[in-house]
Amino acid sequence: MSFDSLGLSAEILRALKSQGYNNPTPIQQQAIPAVLQGRDVLGAAQTGTGKTAGFTLPLLDNLSRQPTTNKKRRPVRALILTPTRELAAQVGDSVKTYGRNLPFTTMTVFGGVKINPQIEKLRRGIDILVATPGRLLDHAQQRTVDLSAVEILVLDEADRMLDMGFIRDIRKILALLPAPGKRQTLMFSATFSQDIKALSRQMLDNPKLIEVAAQNKTADKIKQKVHLVNKGQKRGLLSQMISDNNWNQVLVFTRTKHGANKLAEQLDKDGLQTAAIHGNKSQGARTRALAEFKNGKTRVLVATDIAARGLDIDQLPHVVNYELPNIPEDYVHRIGRTARAGHSGEAISLVSADELGFLRDIERLVKQSIERVEEQGFSSTPSPEKQPAKKPVKFKKPAPRRDSGRNRQANNSSKQANGSSRQQQPRRRAA
Repeated sequence: MSFDSLGLSAEILRALKSQGYNNPTPIQQQAIPAVLQGRDVLGAAQTGTGKTAGFTLPLLDNLSRQPTTNKKRRPVRALILTPTRELAAQVGDSVKTYGRNLPFTTMTVFGGVKINPQIEKLRRGIDILVATPGRLLDHAQQRTVDLSAVEILVLDEADRMLDMGFIRDIRKILALLPAPGKRQTLMFSATFSQDIKALSRQMLDNPKLIEVAAQNKTADKIKQKVHLVNKGQKRGLLSQMISDNNWNQVLVFTRTKHGANKLAEQLDKDGLQTAAIHGNKSQGARTRALAEFKNGKTRVLVATDIAARGLDIDQLPHVVNYELPNIPEDYVHRIGRTARAGHSGEAISLVSADELGFLRDIERLVKQSIERVEEQGFSSTPSPEKQPAKKPVKFKKPAPRRDSGRNRQANNSSKQANGSSRQQQPRRRAA
C-alpha cells in the first residue's frame, strides 16, 4: 500500500515524497482513513511506528478541505496536547514539515521559556496549536488563547499524561473546548490501560479502536538483555561496555535528575563525551544537548523518563536502563527509543538486587523472560528465580516475669478487693 491510496490531498503527498516517505506504517494505514472520515479514534501502537504522522497527515487534510467560516479572526482550529516539551517540539516540526504546501500557521507552546513572545504570536492568529497542558492553561488564564472554535483535538502519549498527573489539567482544557460530538477527538498512546479506556469514554464519541500491536508488547527488533550487577559497580560496567564495544550513540536512563547529572559527570571523567537532559535543565540546554547527541558530537545522553519523551532518533542503536523504572510501562517507553522506523536495536538493563521486584513486574507486563547476562569481573546478584529461600526466624518464648515483693503485695491487695466486690454483688436469677 502507498500513501497515494489513502485519499490524502496532492499537497500532502508532495510533502511526503520530498521527505522520502512512500509507504504508510500499519498504524497509519488504519488511522488515516478513519480520521479522514471524521471519526474519533483511539489508537495504540508500539513506540516509533509512526503515530505522529498517523494523526498529523489526516488532520492537515481535513482542515484544508473545510476552510474556516470566521473571516474576522483566526481561531485555533486544531489543538494537539503532548506531555513534554521535547515531544511538543517534535510534533510541531512534523506539522510544519507535512503542511509545508498548505496555508496554515502552526505554533508550539510549552513552559521553561518566556511567555511574552508566545502571547504576541497567539494574538496574530494560529490555525494549529501544539502545547503542553501547563503552559496552555497559563495562556487560557491570561485569556491570550481562545479554544472555543477547536475542530480537532489530539491527545498524544495519553498514557504518559495520566502517569504525570495531567488529568486535572486535561479536564480544565476540555471545559474550554466544544463538546464531544461537536469536535473530532483523536487519542493516541503507546499502551492501553484501563485508565486510558475510561478517559476515552468521557472524551470520545463512538471512536474507532485501532491497536496494531499486542497490548504493552515491546518492539520485535529490540534485543533485550539484563546484566545482574551490584549497585556500586554499575557505572564501571557501563563505562566498560561503551568503550569495549565502541558504542558511539547510547541513550542512558536514570530514575532521578540528580542521578542523571552525577552519572553524566562520571562518564565524562571516564573520557566519554556525555550530556544530561532532565526537567531542571533550561529548554535551550536540552535542545542543544539533543542536537549534539544526534550529530555525534556527544556520545552518551543520560536522561530521565520525562525529558526523554519525544526523542525521535531513527537509528539509535543502544538504550541502557542504568536504573529500572518503578512503573513497568515506562520500560516499554524507554526501550522504544531504539529499533524505530524498521531498524534494529539493543536495550540493556543494569539490575541490582534491590531492583529484582521491578524486573519481575516488567517481565509480567511484556509477557516474556528477558535474557540474563553476566559480565566477567563484575559481581552479579542472584536472579529472581534462584534467590535462596529465607529461613524462618525462631523467636524464643519470653521467661515469666518476676514481680517484686512490693508488686506481689499490691497484686494480692487488688485480688482481695476484687474478690470482696464480687461477693457483694447480688446474684442474677437464671432466665
